[in-house]
Amino acid sequence: MNTNASKSVRSKIARKVLDLPRSGIRDFFEIVSTRKDIISLGIGEPDFNTPWHIREASIFAIERGATCYTSNLGLLKLRRGLADYAQKTFNLHYLADKEILVTVGVSEALDIAMRALLEPGDEVLYHEPCFVSYAPEITLAGGVAVPVTTRMEDQFRLTRSALEAKVTPKTKLLLLNFPNNPTGAVLDEAAARDIAAFAIEHDLIVISDEIYAELTYDSAHFSIASVPGMKERTVFMHGFSKTWAMTGLRLGYVCAPPELIEAMMKIHQYLVMCASTPSQEAGVEALLNGALDVHKMRESYKTRRNFIHTSFEEMGVPCIRPLGAFYAFPGIAQFGLTSHEFATRLLDEESVAAVPGTAFGLSGEGFLRCSYATSMEQIEEAMSRFERFIKRLK
Repeated sequence: MNTNASKSVRSKIARKVLDLPRSGIRDFFEIVSTRKDIISLGIGEPDFNTPWHIREASIFAIERGATCYTSNLGLLKLRRGLADYAQKTFNLHYLADKEILVTVGVSEALDIAMRALLEPGDEVLYHEPCFVSYAPEITLAGGVAVPVTTRMEDQFRLTRSALEAKVTPKTKLLLLNFPNNPTGAVLDEAAARDIAAFAIEHDLIVISDEIYAELTYDSAHFSIASVPGMKERTVFMHGFSKTWAMTGLRLGYVCAPPELIEAMMKIHQYLVMCASTPSQEAGVEALLNGALDVHKMRESYKTRRNFIHTSFEEMGVPCIRPLGAFYAFPGIAQFGLTSHEFATRLLDEESVAAVPGTAFGLSGEGFLRCSYATSMEQIEEAMSRFERFIKRLK
């Protein structure tokens, strides 16, 4: 395409899209994918294969011809399984036929929830550092993203006082992600109840992304949706990607009041029609027979968590002990490099890929995200290389 034509096309692209940054995670992933010598601590991708019996369920679905559209809401047997799972696992009570929508991953759930709820100019509180898509999703839905900084000295906990400092009459939503990507922080029951009281007082809808709920290591997960008075104002989001290592099957779900499910379903039906039928059949199998798989993977992640956290401590690199998800978020400000400079040099000099903290918001400056969803052998070698690198910096 010639230069003038290229400029003409660019001038037609929506400003809100032109102004969106590329994902800092995916930029590093593209580099890693071109080199065989790199140890990647970058992508939040379980190194486990999807358990064989779950894969078999998807394959068998295809073999028996289950390749047609399902209900826009998703297979009824899957929604019934999700209702049962939510009750047993999270103490959440939802009706399969009215309050559950199966989506193409939690990413779609977040997108359609934002679009169903936001009018132009509505403000959304969200905590930083946070997953890379939250602020862009808010912007694309016409909202105004309002970050609330969490800090290492507070174990990256979100507090009511921090939220009170940012809420305004224009605030409509509060977006939460606990266990947290990238920090590994969790929302314990006391904090959840405190934040729930804040949401009720200010009449906010809470979108709670709990994709890592099963991956907590030292205590059971507590959902803010289970606090009395919160079910009717919470959009509970969860999925299969992390818990059952089903990232590529793109299967998530959202639970919410019937009126909101109906609004989200209308967007969903025009956008994607329904989630993949073979993936939904795999989800049914995961719910029925996947508990042992979850336990084994969680225990493996816990072992890796303990090792990577101890390694950073022994190097003198500050890092909170991750309580959930599968990420460590070490602080590297002491070395006099920006997060991007540190990550780039670590990649170039030691062939270890980690994500600059600024990929997760401005408050991520001075940190790296290191995923321990890779093998222990790889983590051990990565920590050895990391230590060698910082010794040279010192």
